[in-house]
Amino acid sequence: MKIETERLLLRKLEDTDYERLFLLDSDPEVMKYIGVPVVKDVNDSKKMIQFIQKQYAENGVGRFAVIEKESNLLIGWSGLKFLTEPINGYKNVYELGYRYLPEYWGKGYAMEAAKASLNYGFNDIDTDIIYAMAHSENDGSNHILQKLGFERTGEFMEPDGMCFWYELQREKYSSKS
Repeated sequence: MKIETERLLLRKLEDTDYERLFLLDSDPEVMKYIGVPVVKDVNDSKKMIQFIQKQYAENGVGRFAVIEKESNLLIGWSGLKFLTEPINGYKNVYELGYRYLPEYWGKGYAMEAAKASLNYGFNDIDTDIIYAMAHSENDGSNHILQKLGFERTGEFMEPDGMCFWYELQREKYSSKS
């Protein structure tokens, strides 16, 4: 399974992606609003890839590696996750998420990959609604979700602070956002 956009390739995470994933998850700026500690051991990144690969097998979907075509480097991840554990009272729903290395922030990659992920969810998976969440202080992520057309429908507390809960219905989504 691969999704191609103008500048990006979204594909399943592979075992060999662990070094770039470690760069991402060990960066304090990246992890600031995630609610989990920075990764300190590269083996934890290998385990995370195995965990996501298990999601592909069990749920037919999981976060995708985002590869910048120009450099052929993994610059982050994006995509849908099927929530099997309740978050904000929601379970067995699709949730959009993304995470990027700081040097790729502000270049439109998150929007580009998110649109591709939403198109995949609405057209290929054929779901009617996709959810998302962002820490209340994560202005960049909240801006992206609103620009994509997500509607903030609630808020909930996490150990690291208040999070906003969003939803996007198929009929309200425009891939031209």
